Order: sequence, then C-alpha cells, then structure tokens
Amino acid sequence: MLAGLAAFAPPAEAQGIAGLRRDFPQADLEHHLVPLAELRFDGARRDSIPPIDNPEFRPVADPGDIGAFEPVISVILNGDARAYPLRILLWHEIVNDEVGGVPVLVSYCPLCNSGVVFDRRLGGRLLTFGNTGRIRHFDMVMYDHATESFWQQFTGQAIVGMHSGRALTPIASRLESLASFQARAPDGKVLGPGNDHARPYGATPYAGMDSGAAPRVMQQYDLPAGIEALDYVVVVGNRAWPVDRLRKVGEVRQAGMILRWTSGRNSIHDTRSIRRGRDLGNVIVTDMAGQDLAHDVAFAFAFAAFRPQGEWMMGSQE
Repeated sequence: MLAGLAAFAPPAEAQGIAGLRRDFPQADLEHHLVPLAELRFDGARRDSIPPIDNPEFRPVADPGDIGAFEPVISVILNGDARAYPLRILLWHEIVNDEVGGVPVLVSYCPLCNSGVVFDRRLGGRLLTFGNTGRIRHFDMVMYDHATESFWQQFTGQAIVGMHSGRALTPIASRLESLASFQARAPDGKVLGPGNDHARPYGATPYAGMDSGAAPRVMQQYDLPAGIEALDYVVVVGNRAWPVDRLRKVGEVRQAGMILRWTSGRNSIHDTRSIRRGRDLGNVIVTDMAGQDLAHDVAFAFAFAAFRPQGEWMMGSQE
C-alpha cells in the first residue's frame, strides 16, 4: 500500500475529464473550487470502496471479535450512543446513519487518519454519500447522490458541482478505544460488519505507516520545525496541537478549550493486526464547561494541506 504511493496515479486531467463524466454523469463539473487536476485516483472507482448505508449494530457489552483497545469513532446524540470501529471504517470509509434522530455521515480516511462526523442535512435537504474513488491531498473525496457534487472529507466542504462552496456541519465525536466507549456508554451500540468475511476486518493494509518516514509525496507540505508529515495532531477548526506534546503534559487548557490525553488506544497504522498496534492514547476535547467539541485526530500533513493559514499551537498554555 505505501509503496504504491511512490508511483501515484496521474491526476484527473491526465486521465481525461471523460473518466469523471463516465463515473458521475449528473455532476456539474463546470463549477469547482479547486483545479480538477488535483483529484487523483487511489486505485478505486466510484463506490468500489463501498459505503455502509444500512448499518447493523451489536450491544456494546457483546461487541464481537474486537480488541478492548481498538479504536472507534463514537457519537452520542440525544441519549443514543454509537461506536464505529476503525477496523470496519478503513474498509468502507463512509457510514450513512441516524443517531438520536439526527442523520449523520461518519467519515474516515485512513491515508490521512481523518475521522469526522457530519450532519447530513443541508439547507433542509437530506443527503446520502458515497466514495468518488478519488483523493485530494491524500484525503478521500466523497459525493452526494442527489447532485453528485464532490465533498472533501477533511473539511466537509463541497469542492466540485452545484453545491461548491457549501459545507456540512461537523458533529462532536471522539476517536477512542472500545473500552473507553464501553465505560462511558454501557448501553451503547457498536457497528458490526454485517458479513464478518466480506473484508479482512481486524487487519490493516497500512502496517508500518506511522512508524517510519513518510513517503516523499507526503513530505511536500509546509510544516513547522519539529513536526513531521505523519505526526498526529489534534485539529479543532483552524488550530492544531501535536499529540506527542499533549501526551507529555496530559492536559492543555488553551484557546477556550480543554484537551486531555489518556493511554489505551491501538494504532491502525502500526502492525498488521490492529489489536496489537502500539498505544496512541485517547484524546478528549471539550469547552471549558466540559461539553465535547467537534475535532479530528489526523496526520500533520493533512492539516498543513487543508489549513495552510492554520495556527500551530506549539507554545505554553494560556
């Protein structure tokens, strides 16, 4: 998987706009915020990485074959608590669901480790999403079925099509271990694979990605001194905190927020078996009143790519 990045597929324009039109005949390709040449194939086509549209859940007390410290993206809305294991998301990347009566899009891009939950409602219209099979700055590009507009996963912004310039609303979620989710939501539910044998759930094709040097193509972004492309950062809006520095102090109070780190969450980018991945820890981000805030825990290059004017929170607490 990583070796393939060195000889990355040519951009969309090199392959021809005809390819985009073939896959997305209803898309308005004349309207776009970014050059179409920035859209690149990642070896997949439209929905060949299949989204989950009818998710099946198990009680958190009986989650199936998943390690206690394996990572999940968790959402709690109106008393409805649901966890989406990365062992499933890395093979599907998109879940169209409803949590506590709120239609949500659970999105995860393993190449930049970005996991964000969005409200699927846009201007009173309910959208469902699929995977274009294209990536931009190594981040998944999604599309909505209604208009075939293209949406950047990291930002939730439409970048091609009639919705260009509009953005989905992020919803507070956590990237935490299954054990952490079980402790705070003992009556919650955990997404199951439906068919246990449809994919090699529990294994990752990204083994070794976060324990070595980043591929050269991921080193093109402008990063501050001391930050490497594949370092993990906590992203809140236009700000990013290095996870390594947060781990050393345990808690940071800054910019009207509280960021906390606790041990006990496996990396999916370390060993082939996710349950054996090294401990990256859990990150919690709240406001000063203790309410969860929408955030992301992603690779540093993604923040640099999509927030080039963003603020790197490197200094002392305020």
